[in-house]
Amino acid sequence: MSDYFYDMLPAGEMAQLSYFPTVTEYFDWITSKWADRTALCDGTVSVSYRELADRVARRRAFIYGLGFEKGSRIAILEKNSIDAVEMFLAVTTAGMVAINLPAQLPAAAVVGSCMKFGVSAVFVRDEMQALCEGCKCGVFSSKSMGGQPAPACQVDKEDTAAIFFTGGTTGAPKGAVLPHRALMRGAFNGIFAPGSQLGGHVSIGMLPLSHVFGLIRSTLTILYSGAEWYACEDMKATIGKLPMIRPTLLVLVPGLCDVLMGLVKMYGPQFLGGRLKTIISGAANVPPRLISEFDKLGIQLLAGYGMTEGANFTSGNADVLTRPTSVGKIYAEQETKIVDGELWIRGDNVFTGYYGDPEKTAEALTEDGWLKTGDLAEFDEDGFLYIVGRIKNLIILSNGENVSPESIEEPFYKCDALKDCLVSEDEVGGEKVIAIQILPQMAAFEGKSWDEVEAFFNKLVKDVNATLPTTHRISKITVRKEDFKRTGSLKVSRNQ
Repeated sequence: MSDYFYDMLPAGEMAQLSYFPTVTEYFDWITSKWADRTALCDGTVSVSYRELADRVARRRAFIYGLGFEKGSRIAILEKNSIDAVEMFLAVTTAGMVAINLPAQLPAAAVVGSCMKFGVSAVFVRDEMQALCEGCKCGVFSSKSMGGQPAPACQVDKEDTAAIFFTGGTTGAPKGAVLPHRALMRGAFNGIFAPGSQLGGHVSIGMLPLSHVFGLIRSTLTILYSGAEWYACEDMKATIGKLPMIRPTLLVLVPGLCDVLMGLVKMYGPQFLGGRLKTIISGAANVPPRLISEFDKLGIQLLAGYGMTEGANFTSGNADVLTRPTSVGKIYAEQETKIVDGELWIRGDNVFTGYYGDPEKTAEALTEDGWLKTGDLAEFDEDGFLYIVGRIKNLIILSNGENVSPESIEEPFYKCDALKDCLVSEDEVGGEKVIAIQILPQMAAFEGKSWDEVEAFFNKLVKDVNATLPTTHRISKITVRKEDFKRTGSLKVSRNQ
């Protein structure tokens, strides 16, 4: 383990930890290590780690009773509930492959997904049964349990554990295949943050379990560290319960961080419950203004970098106050290199390919195991990583030069009055130009007219342009009154 991450934990905690390369080994360890602690809670039901072992074992018994072969693909269509977590653990420790379907999928997409991945069965929330009426596979309640507990299946670290939808901000969704070793390396890496991490945290599963960030860092890591995972079946209702839940650690995308900061400004810091000390944020750019605003409340907002194909965590940054635009240092057991500006990674956190898509797999994964991330990146002299853009987002100028829109957006995010922005190619008078759309942080303009808001950002663009090469300067400005179209992880979609 890199000293950078090792030194974050108090003396003695690292000695208690081990990386387990399969979900089965991990699950046996957490339910023994943290047996008497609360594992899962939804405000009505509380499940200890000891009880979790029994409940998952009885769910395994039900799965075995269906007669499927090891490696069969089983879908789970649920909200962020106790049932969803237990079913995922049951499927993966029964030697099957779990596919968490996004809870917001329409019926046609549920049916199509089950067909695409050759699903043998889908476990579904009772109130969502109608979404599965067209499925050709078995459909069962997500509450299903057998009468007696059944042992876990022997699995290898190279066996497939889960398939996740991935597509980024553009492109058709693909199914990223994660073996046990990758899933568990991501979960293990997630433990490392400044301060005590073992046995004392309360967190809320606010990110969807169908998203690798929500499943790995917000759930598996939480259980790895012996913390209490509080269910979030309804986002609005759960946020309203923050003063009662009193979390100590949250895992959020930047869009949700923004929401919480807005509520703090409206109701005061006590709205967060009084115990929150750490927020782990990723899946999109973390604005420096949010890091600063949470720091003033005594809350560290830590950024990191990862992708579905890399099991969530490639790097983490505990030095956000001094390096707010970096995504940190590389976690252990990974190799990295920069090839023509693109970050490549290799290690046991890397996926095995896209389900049923050898062509896309070959584009992303070399024969000797390097994952071509598609991210333009650079390291500073101290080994801190900076993501400067996406290859597929590059703007090709008339002189043939490639420009990363993210690199132009970066200086704008240093402005506290800006909430989000999007740089893209556009056309003015038949000429291709670089354009920017800006979404203001309207609280910063209280009492100001819209003309004054636009004038402020026109001045900001002029100031930033003065720092850019003439070929990179912005020629078209749009200040938005409405929010951007966003992805499921609240990133600004580049397809506006």
